[in-house]
Amino acid sequence: MAFVDQAQVELKAGKGGDGIVSFRHEKFVAMGGPFGGDGGHGGSIILKVDEGLRTLMDFRYNRHFKAQSGGNGGTKGMTGASADDRVIKVPQGTIVTDADTGEVLGDLVRPDQTLLVARGGRGGRGNIRFATPANPAPELSENGEPGQTRQIKLELRVLADVGLVGFPSAGKSTLLSVVSNAKPKIAAYHFTTIDPNIGMVRLGDNRDFVMADLPGLIEGASQGVGLGFQFLRHVERTRVILHLVDMSGIEGQDPYVQYKKILTELKEYDPTILERPQIVVATKMDMPDSEELFAKFQEQVQADSGLAKTPEIVSISAVTHDGVDALLRETADLLDQAPVPTAYQQEEETTEEKIYQYKKQTPVVSVDWDDELSCWLISGPEVEKLAAMTNMQREATIMRFARQLRHMGVDDKLREAGAEDGDDVRINNTNFVFEYSE
Repeated sequence: MAFVDQAQVELKAGKGGDGIVSFRHEKFVAMGGPFGGDGGHGGSIILKVDEGLRTLMDFRYNRHFKAQSGGNGGTKGMTGASADDRVIKVPQGTIVTDADTGEVLGDLVRPDQTLLVARGGRGGRGNIRFATPANPAPELSENGEPGQTRQIKLELRVLADVGLVGFPSAGKSTLLSVVSNAKPKIAAYHFTTIDPNIGMVRLGDNRDFVMADLPGLIEGASQGVGLGFQFLRHVERTRVILHLVDMSGIEGQDPYVQYKKILTELKEYDPTILERPQIVVATKMDMPDSEELFAKFQEQVQADSGLAKTPEIVSISAVTHDGVDALLRETADLLDQAPVPTAYQQEEETTEEKIYQYKKQTPVVSVDWDDELSCWLISGPEVEKLAAMTNMQREATIMRFARQLRHMGVDDKLREAGAEDGDDVRINNTNFVFEYSE
């Protein structure tokens, strides 16, 4: 299965059910009055973490999700059925962003964590809600509120306690296959690993942790060269870094030069990554020249590591298993001391008293002349929502709509824009057209 770590999807929450106009008709009950019920709420769209998912593959071909609408109100004041919320499962470590505004909506890192991303519309009110002493039998009702429509971006950043970093062919996949039940692809050429591989490591003292073999870095990765950001995105999540350096010298590469290049790429991408606990792992110690290169490498790192403090250096051979057990114990010890990222922690309950103050906001309404339609076009979130919730089949609701437009300042804006008697006026995104009159 392909590893997909980015996707963009369109969400449409359910519309609220319509309220209805109905009157009580019963024998021996004079002037029964209004009896129309409210509509039910539309279904919302909720993202939920599923620990069994490891990729965003499900969103490659299914990019549109829609929740059900609420039921219409009934007679006898009965409220329509509310629609069920639609729950969409995502892998642990998914960051959710609004595609239009760039706002980060949530970071889903905890098991079964949920995030409401598109809210369903409320049900419209039936005429039983509009009864007043002055109008005891209103012929007024509302349509349901439209559900929220949203484009969101999903970005998966692998959740792993330990991340293996290093140049291609440094031995990351081999180490992971030896210490866990993961079966990564292993071969003697660069970029064998193009997708993250994850394995569970269990020690003899019953400690365990998740280890990720991440795609190899090359020089310029922090500017997007090679796998670039696709790799570095996943490093951000790891709590402990194992920096693997090849000591075989087969390709004539200086281990210290490779080590410094990786540090440079990590620092340029995110300097805080280098503040995390790190172990430098000298790999392929079973090769002929490895001991000599390792001794020289140790001296160079201790002289100038480029870090706040000199990291611990451990030598291993994944092929012969020499030093592997000691490395795992050191890694587990570091994890015991490593802080848990803020995003992983549960939000603490607060007993602080909060004071909320109402602040009236003037609705945002725009009035423009549309040459193509030859009419004035009124747009704005509030006025468009009001139009969608107005039952245009009844004169009473149309008159109420006209009064609401006047209170929102639409009449004044049309007058200021130069509207004249007889001009057509249209509400954006609707087919409702009316005539302007002073």
